[in-house]
Amino acid sequence: MKLEICANSYQSASNAEKAGAHRIELCAELAVGGITPSYGLLKKVMNDLTIPVHVLIRPRSGDFTYSDAEFQIMKENILICKELGVTGIVSGVLKLDNTIDIERTKELVAVSEPMNFTFHRAFDWVANPLKEIKELEKIGVNRILTSGQENSAEIGIHNLIEFNKTTSKITIMPGGGINQKNITLFQKNGFNEVHLSATIQTKTIEKPFVSMNSSKHFDETNLAFSDVQKIKNCLAIISNET
Repeated sequence: MKLEICANSYQSASNAEKAGAHRIELCAELAVGGITPSYGLLKKVMNDLTIPVHVLIRPRSGDFTYSDAEFQIMKENILICKELGVTGIVSGVLKLDNTIDIERTKELVAVSEPMNFTFHRAFDWVANPLKEIKELEKIGVNRILTSGQENSAEIGIHNLIEFNKTTSKITIMPGGGINQKNITLFQKNGFNEVHLSATIQTKTIEKPFVSMNSSKHFDETNLAFSDVQKIKNCLAIISNET
């Protein structure tokens, strides 16, 4: 069974290689489910390490329904990954009703070729997963990363087994809460790959006087963006135009 490590930094990627992991999914900001890593991080990982690298293409946190501008950014990032010699892409697009946007996802798959393509955990939001697996087969998706539509892959094991029975063309890769205590559960049930972060936390500083974290940005049901009118109001105030 292959072990894919979700690496959120250069140190995580380097540690995965040193430990003998089979592959990494390179991303940033695990606290929000992961977003696309910076160009600098991606380039250094590709220059320094030899472990196969799959890259998360997700332009922001929140939902998986993207504007035209965001979708263009995703395609541009895929092209950068291709230039740098990345092995695979991890991405996907949903519609507002949380069905898979097959046309846009198909376009991402096409842009990614000849790289491998994994449909990420947006799959855990879809209402009819067995039907969606068949749709993803048709457009050439190689792999689906999923927790079995539960808060952890261990809880979702029965769904994962059902997904695995549904397809012979797509690799079903369990991910979400997998660790050394439960990893054999997935091996015993015939899964060929698993995804985990193997994260530990180390304290580097004392609690700062002012926190930089904002709880209002961690709600997946909301999108946070800069508002035109608020910006205009502030500009008017400082320009004495009120």
